Amino acid sequence: MVRAVWRDLSLSAVIAGFLSALINFAGPFLIVLEATRTVGLNEAQTASWVWALCIGNGVCSVVLSLVTRIPVVVAWSTPGAALLIASLGGFSFAEAVGAFLVASVAAAVAGFTGWFGRLLARVPASVLQALLAGILVPFIVTAAGAFASAPLIAGSIAITFFLGKRYADRYAVLGALVVGLAVTWATGSFHEAGPALTLGGPVFTMPEFTLPALVSVALPLFIVTMASQNAPGLALLHSQGYAPNDRLLVGSISSVSAALAPFGCHGINLGAITAAIALGPESHPDPRKRYIAGLSGGITYLVVGAFGGLLVTGFQAIPSETVSVLAAVALLASALTALRGAMSGSDARSGLAALTTFAVAMSGVVLFSVGAAFWALVAGSLVTLFLRPRRAPAQAEHPAAAVTRASDPAPHAGTPASTPASSPKGTR
Repeated sequence: MVRAVWRDLSLSAVIAGFLSALINFAGPFLIVLEATRTVGLNEAQTASWVWALCIGNGVCSVVLSLVTRIPVVVAWSTPGAALLIASLGGFSFAEAVGAFLVASVAAAVAGFTGWFGRLLARVPASVLQALLAGILVPFIVTAAGAFASAPLIAGSIAITFFLGKRYADRYAVLGALVVGLAVTWATGSFHEAGPALTLGGPVFTMPEFTLPALVSVALPLFIVTMASQNAPGLALLHSQGYAPNDRLLVGSISSVSAALAPFGCHGINLGAITAAIALGPESHPDPRKRYIAGLSGGITYLVVGAFGGLLVTGFQAIPSETVSVLAAVALLASALTALRGAMSGSDARSGLAALTTFAVAMSGVVLFSVGAAFWALVAGSLVTLFLRPRRAPAQAEHPAAAVTRASDPAPHAGTPASTPASSPKGTR
């Protein structure tokens, strides 16, 4: 196995995996820290929360990428952390841990039983692709604002990326990363380093289970994690031609999340935006070798979890303009694939459903503490059902037609009576 991994190793895939982790630490990580402050955690408990998230992400990404040979990128639930900021007030940390544990166990059951995968399989492919496009495109559009606030940084990243696409396609993102960080340093744009977060290791908290916490925290956290993270994560894998085992991925990741809940892990899941960086052609032209990006991202999380106070502080010192433009150029290919898939329906009905999904996902609407990804899936599925053509009533066959059909010669031996339109894809 080690020899096979060594043969598949590529710098572009390693950088894609590292960049997927960097985006998490330089941006959404702040939401996690705000959630820890909402609960009023001390330094040791905060360190344990971050340790649990990093170790969970790292172990799942490395093991599942090796086992499945697809780039499995695991991330913490950013929408879940945002939800906790609003809903954790009034609950003790022990009650919060109990809610984390119940939400993760419920997600593991939904994954291992195949219930979640079966439900997702009923959603039209164009709707799932539109969901992905609606998640990725706003991220790219928002990055355009960096050209006004930091034109030199944003411009150098964009120019380097497109020059790389023209002359050295596989290393376009790497070049953009190097040049972007160099220009950020040359212009003195790095933030001043604050106090390093001390990651001293796990601190166990005995969970408490109360009905108010289960209703107010566990239930919405379960819905948000499954609908806003795992669903787009599986759809993203399908969009790149993979056939992921949803039972293995969702079930095992949620089980690890449950095991780490007493140490502060509020939820880990399949990545969406960060995963798109590792899954796209920017990672490697050969989809069979992109699993290296999953390994790279997982190892990055493990390193940060083990030694990460200084590293977390370093990631956060990178200005938001650098992070957003780097993420945008790395996501262009995946967003293009999703847009093509969303609009590839065979009729106007599927196109309307996909467009509705895309619009709701882009809106960023939050209703009842549940984010836009869930409502986009609901809206697209409802439009699909509503516009589905009604079946014409069955008509009795004319007797003459029956006689003619009965007198037709049988198919030649070895010739199939019908040919399927397409054969299922195998798992890569």
